[in-house]
Amino acid sequence: ALAGTVYFVGSTFGMGLMSAVAPLAAQAFGAADAALVRRALRVGLWAGLLVALPIMLIALNGETILLALGQAPGVAHLAQRYMSGLAWGIAPMLWFMALRSFMGAVNRPEPVLWITLAAIPLNALLVYPLLYGLWGFPRLGLTGVGLATSLVNTGTFLAGLGIATVRPPFRDYRVLAQLGYVDWRLMRQLLVLGAPISLSFLLEYGLFSAAAILMGLISTPALAAHQIALQITAILFMVPFGVSMAATVRVGHAAGRSDATGIRRAGLMAMLLGLILAVLFTLGIVIARDDIVQLFLGAGISDAEATAALAATLLLVGTTFFITDALQTIAVGALRCIKDTRVPLLLAVLGYWLIGFPASYVLGLHTALGAVGIWIGLSIGTTIYAALLVVRFLRLPR
Repeated sequence: ALAGTVYFVGSTFGMGLMSAVAPLAAQAFGAADAALVRRALRVGLWAGLLVALPIMLIALNGETILLALGQAPGVAHLAQRYMSGLAWGIAPMLWFMALRSFMGAVNRPEPVLWITLAAIPLNALLVYPLLYGLWGFPRLGLTGVGLATSLVNTGTFLAGLGIATVRPPFRDYRVLAQLGYVDWRLMRQLLVLGAPISLSFLLEYGLFSAAAILMGLISTPALAAHQIALQITAILFMVPFGVSMAATVRVGHAAGRSDATGIRRAGLMAMLLGLILAVLFTLGIVIARDDIVQLFLGAGISDAEATAALAATLLLVGTTFFITDALQTIAVGALRCIKDTRVPLLLAVLGYWLIGFPASYVLGLHTALGAVGIWIGLSIGTTIYAALLVVRFLRLPR
């Protein structure tokens, strides 16, 4: 939990820049400008390399950061072992995200799906022996878990790059042409568009990271229950996140054609689809929450029953949060492709940090609600942020 907290906070800036590749490439595709599509991907690859280095430094010094935040030394040391292996996969992870944005922008996201489906079992096959020292592999413990993920990140990037260079229609864009040339003018556009996205990601992930820190101040079982519930939430979040990426592409295509009606229609339909899917998946999670939580807990773990009960309660409390979180990610994806990123950043400050975090802090640490109060605060902040984004989108395309 703590390693993931430091890792994702450090990665958010790079992820925001890679997300900016999609609107640039999608608008170029809508305007039938193949050269600009290629330039958008190329500048994304360069930006990924430039930001990966400082992110690695954060990950490699995670233990120092966690100790400064008051976390237990033993847990902080274990987190550092995990991040020591994970840090080396940051650059290929960002490069693969740039390729994913490029493939989605040209209406062909299928290769990313197949690569990712292959990466999941491959990650498991590498993690297990490197963690326990099986099948002739060295016993690396948590460092091996992080290293396995780094190796898989490298593999996914190489697979994506190979497809982008040899398979139609991607090869028509000649993605490796002039790869050594840094397009500083377009890099500046990427930074102007991507920096607010990065900061918005940082505010969002930072809120959940801060929630994990607050949980750690309550107890280790509370931190474990939070991580279990948050992991389930993250899996659930991938569905509206996919819809959000589609909204970014479709709105970008309409913007490239200067089609205001198409912008509005694409954004609203994406929000409606995401809302329906979020409600259905949330109902499933609520009904099966006790059984799902047990998947994360092995036999003989201390405080397992208390952790499982608290995690199931957090999932029940988070029902509103699941739905509004889906809505906000789709709305912000639609706004992103009409290059509206600065106002959503200010709305994120308001929803997440001026309202959500204070509510989590007060309800979690200064009332009897404890861990449940922290999740109530998360739900309040996310709901307000989502509502403001939807209002923003409804006004802009006019």
